[in-house]
Amino acid sequence: MKLWGGRFRGKTDELVERFNASLPFDRRLYREDIEGSVAHARMLGKQGILSEKDAESIIRGLYGILSDIEGGRLVIEGDSEDIHSFIEAELTKRIGEAGKRLHTGRSRNDQVALDMKLCTREELDRMKEELAELIGVLTELMERHRESYMPGFTHLQKAQPTTLAHHLGAYREMFRRDRSRLSDCRNRLNESPLGAGAFAGTSYPLDREMTASELGFDRASENSMDSVSDRDYLLEYLFDLSLIAMHLSRLSEELILWNSNEYRFLRLSDAYSTGSSIMPQKKNPDIAELIRGKCGRVYGDLFALLTVMKGLPLAYNKDMQEDKEAAFDAMDTVRDSVRLMSGMLKTIEWDTERMRESAKRGFSNATDVADYLVGKGIPFRTAHGIVGELVLYCEGKGCSLDELSLPEFKAICPEIEDDIYGEISLESCVKKRRTKGAPGAL
Repeated sequence: MKLWGGRFRGKTDELVERFNASLPFDRRLYREDIEGSVAHARMLGKQGILSEKDAESIIRGLYGILSDIEGGRLVIEGDSEDIHSFIEAELTKRIGEAGKRLHTGRSRNDQVALDMKLCTREELDRMKEELAELIGVLTELMERHRESYMPGFTHLQKAQPTTLAHHLGAYREMFRRDRSRLSDCRNRLNESPLGAGAFAGTSYPLDREMTASELGFDRASENSMDSVSDRDYLLEYLFDLSLIAMHLSRLSEELILWNSNEYRFLRLSDAYSTGSSIMPQKKNPDIAELIRGKCGRVYGDLFALLTVMKGLPLAYNKDMQEDKEAAFDAMDTVRDSVRLMSGMLKTIEWDTERMRESAKRGFSNATDVADYLVGKGIPFRTAHGIVGELVLYCEGKGCSLDELSLPEFKAICPEIEDDIYGEISLESCVKKRRTKGAPGAL
């Protein structure tokens, strides 16, 4: 069914039909399309634009279509151009002429803008729930590993000792910020475009605030031209999803490193690993690698829509049909990635002894030796040089700083006493760092 055929006499080219159609991907908007149409019909009846009888018939018919789609009795297929055409054609088939009155005072431009906003809002709320679950998993792990000591890194080199709780807490902060950004995005998108028409409103006495309220929006949008041409909310959501994907990718990278034979800080569950077709000993972190890899795909979805929008004059242009596939792909990809990360973290076995031993190696307590010398009255820059000499000596001997004997310490710095061993133990190094946000403050 076409909603625009009256002006045309010739037959549309078959390739044009396929190229123009969006039903194969916008079919997932059936619920939002019906929800918006119900609100529109109810408002038309209240305003006297439609008779109450027609409005009630339309609403019953729409709910019947929704029930049949969700019950598997009606399949969304055929030669309809889009989901809007499909539902209107099905409605007309069921209730007759009244179905043709549903589109009064409405354009597909404000209709599709509404459907995408409703879909984005629902997906956004679902993503917030998924992130809350992931944050909960990280919080539980932090509670369990407050005293699981490990090396912290800068430049992928051991830097200072920390705890697994502190390390995972950094990711918790990232995902907390992600949730906050989603809330901001939701606040901005929550204006209803319904009633904007093609771009210049309509001569019918629509009550736009009524439909906005019924659909859960804070208000109706202010400018009808902007209402149908705005995709800022979708771009903002895709940017938020890109940041989430980036944070997931960073966490995946660390899990992949820590799972390697060189680190062995953790063991991934079989449920989140795969094997090799030729090397029977392999247990590969493929899910973490896929989460890392799919980050680039989500970036691509964002830039695809940015590129579509960058040169469009006001108001609506058919180019905007290209918003859906990229948006749906990013939504599905990041939602699955967050779920998989939550499940993967829940099932990891952490080798805390291996982490502890690693923290003892690599001179991660060198800064604490310098701080100890400062406490003995030595200027920090001088202390820094002394500790450098101690590290060189240890490298030549093949030992850690806390394995040096007191005479060896004194040979390089006479001010060192036997109290140094307590000052540079892993526990002491971590627990002394009690400034806000440091591992000892957890």
